[in-house]
Amino acid sequence: MELEAKNLPDSELQQLEARHRHYSERLEALTQKPYLSEEEQLEEVRLKKLKLFVKDQMVARRNGHSHSYAV
Repeated sequence: MELEAKNLPDSELQQLEARHRHYSERLEALTQKPYLSEEEQLEEVRLKKLKLFVKDQMVARRNGHSHSYAV
């Protein structure tokens, strides 16, 4: 992800990028498994939603919106 943002300190954007990367890595680990337990399936859905939420936050902040929502 690029580090360009309007009205956003680099550290905040880097934190969002780190969270996005963490979710991506965990999802990748789950997709490598031949079978997911019910708990892992729920985690996969949760991670996909969190990853999308963080991506939306990064895009909004890059576009100058500073709304922050707790996850």
